[in-house]
Amino acid sequence: MIHTVGPTYVAAEDRSGLLASCFRESLRIADELGAKVVAFPAISTGVYRYPLDEAARIAMRAVRETPTDVDEVRFVLFDAKSLAAFEAAYDDVFGA
Repeated sequence: MIHTVGPTYVAAEDRSGLLASCFRESLRIADELGAKVVAFPAISTGVYRYPLDEAARIAMRAVRETPTDVDEVRFVLFDAKSLAAFEAAYDDVFGA
């Protein structure tokens, strides 16, 4: 298990880089550990109030743009709304 803490959303401050860093650094650590599969939740979208659609796009871009030896990244999501946001972000980022 790799633990990461996402940023709290603040409308007046762009914290997208901090959120993206959660994914990049987790993948870096996964590489160090030799992990081939990583599962992420919707980081910061709960009590830290990051808007779901924006967080999903940030997550997908970070995963797409991070060089890694990880073979598979899964997003383990709590509800249908989260799934829909991450599916839309996947389509936007990966062009599916």
